[in-house]
Amino acid sequence: MLCRISDLRYKEVINVRDGSCLGYVSDIEVDTVTAKIMSLIIYGKAKLFGLFFRGEDTVIQWSDIEVIGEDTILINMRPEYRDHHVKSPGLLGKLFG
Repeated sequence: MLCRISDLRYKEVINVRDGSCLGYVSDIEVDTVTAKIMSLIIYGKAKLFGLFFRGEDTVIQWSDIEVIGEDTILINMRPEYRDHHVKSPGLLGKLFG
């Protein structure tokens, strides 16, 4: 199956260890030297109507991906490691950061 990077945005990410739905792919990290995808990023949930703050982003390493299907991406990672986040500044952080 061929998949474009833009197609990943419409795939739901599910952790097979606990069955939790993490959300949809928002971004990817690419190693520009080797041209390999390093990780998928799921943006944190919006807070205060999404205007001022956003929760922390979830970073999923490429090695944690088990299957990329038609509608879903199945990952296998321990739930406590899911808290390896990248802080997102939100609107106020961007304006005053």
